[in-house]
Amino acid sequence: MGSPTVNVVRYTALFTGVVYGWYHRRTLQAAHDVHKIEAAAYQREHLIAQAKEAWMKKQAAPPQSADDPEDPRFDLEKLIARWEATS
Repeated sequence: MGSPTVNVVRYTALFTGVVYGWYHRRTLQAAHDVHKIEAAAYQREHLIAQAKEAWMKKQAAPPQSADDPEDPRFDLEKLIARWEATS
């Protein structure tokens, strides 16, 4: 059995280590939470930028003519009616 002084030093070191561990984990968790929030904000901004870029490309694309038979919007009746109106 150790002397009372050794026991006091031993338990003081144990208590100090537990308190330091608790404090250190708390600061690391706070930093992690801030990083997670910033990453989510960056991801949102990145997705918004991609959506804006895709929208700009879509708006800048030249409109396809409905006279093209390969176009899914092709309507033969409208094409014939337009030809009849111009003739």
